[in-house]
Amino acid sequence: MNQNNQLKVISQSSLKGLPFYLNHLKKENLLKHEFISAAQIAKDLNLSEIQVKKDLASVASFKGKPNVGHKVVNLINDIETFLGYRNTTNAVLVGVGHLGKALLNYQGFEEYGLKIIFGVDNNTNLIGKIINGVEVITMDKLIALCPRMHINIGIITIGKEDAQDVCNTLVKAGIKAIWNFAPVKLVVDDSVIVQNENMASSLAVLSRHLMRKIGKEE
Repeated sequence: MNQNNQLKVISQSSLKGLPFYLNHLKKENLLKHEFISAAQIAKDLNLSEIQVKKDLASVASFKGKPNVGHKVVNLINDIETFLGYRNTTNAVLVGVGHLGKALLNYQGFEEYGLKIIFGVDNNTNLIGKIINGVEVITMDKLIALCPRMHINIGIITIGKEDAQDVCNTLVKAGIKAIWNFAPVKLVVDDSVIVQNENMASSLAVLSRHLMRKIGKEE
């Protein structure tokens, strides 16, 4: 294993593509396929072979064998290690509304190295409730718990009006990264990472592609 694997720098687009490779490789592993080439992955996922080779080179510990490719289980291990899936990161979710509850009930986060420790809300009807094993608490309790429980990621699932104030509080509590579902750009200093999930933008892209697809079919 290349010990510097996690320190390699790859493009944002390549990074976002790795979970898709991983999902495909796990399917291949279930089918008992021992080896797979970049060309085969490119064909299966309708991608450029050059891009796939470049992406795999960024994470693979060993070069693929000529005419054979990479060992599937090795690639799975390398990608999971590179993405940090082997090291569970504790997170807190703020805003236990419809979206927040859906995320709390999602069973797959720990597979990707993320464990939601607490839900946070100011609704008195929710405080103290357990949702999928996660207790809902108030923000003031969270502030004291973050450092003690090594919580590094904050997930914001509230309206845009309060998102920045919540963000500021999370940062003060020691949160190092924020996954933001609120439709607003958060202002943080360079020491904090923010990943925005803009649903309006995603829907616009989806709708546009759908229109083009329907147009071609007609």
